[in-house]
Amino acid sequence: MTTKLTLSIDKEVIAQSKRYAASQNRSLSDLIESYLRTIALAPENKIEITHKVRSLQGSFKAPPDFDYKKVLEEEIIRKHG
Repeated sequence: MTTKLTLSIDKEVIAQSKRYAASQNRSLSDLIESYLRTIALAPENKIEITHKVRSLQGSFKAPPDFDYKKVLEEEIIRKHG
């Protein structure tokens, strides 16, 4: 069963997301549902960190005001927007 959900999202993010969804022949609703399903299952599907990746831990010192989520979002938009 599906139900409506109202979200408040930046206009430009919506526009870029709609373009991306269209390029994948999917609806924005479908993309969002897939994402939400993925994060909802995340605790059950733990990803094991390899030794190589673990060895990189602490090798990068970010400024105190560094917002990695914002940078990640911007890079995803740049790549797929």
